[in-house]
Amino acid sequence: QVQLVESGGGLVQPGGSLRLSCAASGSMFSTNAMGWYRQAPGKERELVAIITSVGSTNYADSVKGRFTISRHGAKNTMYLQMNSLKPEDTVVYYCTMVLRVGEASWGQGTQVTVSS
Repeated sequence: QVQLVESGGGLVQPGGSLRLSCAASGSMFSTNAMGWYRQAPGKERELVAIITSVGSTNYADSVKGRFTISRHGAKNTMYLQMNSLKPEDTVVYYCTMVLRVGEASWGQGTQVTVSS
């Protein structure tokens, strides 16, 4: 079973930056696609960014040009660099790893708050 642990959330002013990390246990990190989702209270979880095992990426339109997803194989860690943060980016962010078709592992989530 894969365990994912997010870190790096917190409070930042509008226009600021944060870097989220997702540490993965197990041996699947190098072979499986991973991603970041976010969820606001009362809303569905939405895709933020994904990265394949070979480094191909895709982003939600709302974060293109501001967020960058990456992964470090030697550290079994995925990152989300978030720049030019806006108040509407204030939500809980979750990392995920695709295990097989229709099945994924999820982290516990980390809160990001963008406020002055």
